[in-house]
Amino acid sequence: MNQRQNLAIIGSGASAIYLLKHLLDGADVLGCHFAGISIFEKSGVTGMGMPYNPETTDRFNLSNISSEELPALPVTFADWLRGQEPSFLNELGVNAVEISDSEVYSRLALGQYLNAQYRTVVSHLEEVGIAIREFPGCEILDVRCVVAEGPVLLDTADGLSQSFDRVVIATGHCWAGEDRPAEGYYISPWPISKLLPAAGKYHDFAIGTLGASLSAFDVISSLAHRQGEFVNEKGTLTFRPFPGTENFKIVMHASQGLLPHLQFDQDEPFREIYRHVDREGLLALVDKDGFLRLDSYFDRVCRPALSTAFAKDQIDEVVYLLADPKFGFSEFVAKMTDEHDYANAFEGMRFEMIEARKSVLEHRPIHWKEVIDDLMYTLNFHAELMPAEDHLTLRSCVMPFLMNVVAAMPLASGEILLALYDAGKLEMVAGNVEIAGNQEHEGHTTIRVENKGEKKTLVYPMFVDCSGQKPLELEDYPFQSLVESSRVRRARASFSDPQKTVGSLPNDKKDLVFQDGADLFFHTGGVDVDAAYRLISADGTADPRIFDIAFPHTSGVRPYSYGLQACNDTSAILVRALVEEHISGAPVNGNPETMTEIYEEMSSP
Repeated sequence: MNQRQNLAIIGSGASAIYLLKHLLDGADVLGCHFAGISIFEKSGVTGMGMPYNPETTDRFNLSNISSEELPALPVTFADWLRGQEPSFLNELGVNAVEISDSEVYSRLALGQYLNAQYRTVVSHLEEVGIAIREFPGCEILDVRCVVAEGPVLLDTADGLSQSFDRVVIATGHCWAGEDRPAEGYYISPWPISKLLPAAGKYHDFAIGTLGASLSAFDVISSLAHRQGEFVNEKGTLTFRPFPGTENFKIVMHASQGLLPHLQFDQDEPFREIYRHVDREGLLALVDKDGFLRLDSYFDRVCRPALSTAFAKDQIDEVVYLLADPKFGFSEFVAKMTDEHDYANAFEGMRFEMIEARKSVLEHRPIHWKEVIDDLMYTLNFHAELMPAEDHLTLRSCVMPFLMNVVAAMPLASGEILLALYDAGKLEMVAGNVEIAGNQEHEGHTTIRVENKGEKKTLVYPMFVDCSGQKPLELEDYPFQSLVESSRVRRARASFSDPQKTVGSLPNDKKDLVFQDGADLFFHTGGVDVDAAYRLISADGTADPRIFDIAFPHTSGVRPYSYGLQACNDTSAILVRALVEEHISGAPVNGNPETMTEIYEEMSSP
């Protein structure tokens, strides 16, 4: 391709920032490939991202990641904070006395940092001859391909259309459905401002959250700081409610009644795709039918790595259990969940806080948690090799466990939860929640809770779904022309034994089984992309013009891709695929054998 191309990026959050950074790193090759990059951002601020934008979050929401865990940008987060004025840091909720590489700071602070790095990267791209055009406050309503191999058209909210040779969709978080404020029901916590009382007013009533996730804590922290004050009394954080908030309380609803594990120190804070197994070893696990089985992966890769980790942590009981071949992945998850399962989740957190403080403050790594995160990160980037049966196990058994273990809550957040619990302002209710079909109480949300056969009905003036981002389905995909023209399809996995499996599925899972041609598939959620993140059309071909790295779209294919480290690696894979294409003159083959060579290069020193 002799003519320089124009690239469009839809969204300018973390994934887009790391994409730009990797494009800059590859500018010696790609500088003569791309003439310009156009960046479209629905928000009025480019280069920040929804979770860190002052329009959506506030100073009481923590970022849940420290400087030492952030993938490289021109300046580290901690160094950038050290260079800011104390008054500015105070606005961001940051104590300027001593900035630490291992401390977790506010989402607002991280957002300002990301914006500063975005500006630096954009400036450097322009210096190497790639023109950058920014379109803040410009929502893309649709993406169209009029000609099979022609340009891609972007339709903007102001009624204009622009054409590009390549498009990367990096739109980030998106929730299907709408809030119902008249019923007090909210499909997500964002923007957090919609949940807050008016100035000088209080929420003097009980508020329910669906989920005990880190997002639920954001809701709890933002609301509690406006209903009272937190005071350190002899080394213990306490909550003092304001007058007029006697009835204020937050009730967290979680299926198992578990709170997230607490923050822990790590030997290796950065995930690697190939840390505990190399490319050859991983591909050697693929069976004669072309499947990577979860049991094989656990036995050959996870078991030895976890045994070593538990030995380092001096947890001999689990080392002994792992030596038994009958102790598989499901048994491991059940065992480690039981270790974290307390009759009272808050008293359990108080007990675990002792070891968590030692881990973080005295730099004592908890190796097994770090290793299980690494192992699942590896599996994530090979998930297209797994059969439908193992995708089902991963989602029903393993993922809920991982979200509690690895999505670790900062110590400061845990202290706030305990202070609210001690003040009688926070409660946990275990059980599966269903939003009632008929809302009989005006201005309230009615839910039905079932736990171990017991059922009850509860009514809240405000109920917030904090269960996290779910995969967006085709009907909710933001660019419907791509759906209507069959340039996007549902993510899927083949069955290893469809006759045996499909008939035994529960009804809600049977609804996800579909036929395409002569084959049966299980819909894993979201839309289909290949390993280079190119959209896959209904005919099974990858479109070299359109990439999608938005996690809500691709989590059916990449079920454990989350966090800023995944944003970085996902963007790096995409850019390396573009470099290979430029060198060879043809799009890379998106099959696992080819793409894992790129993974291997990324894991090399």
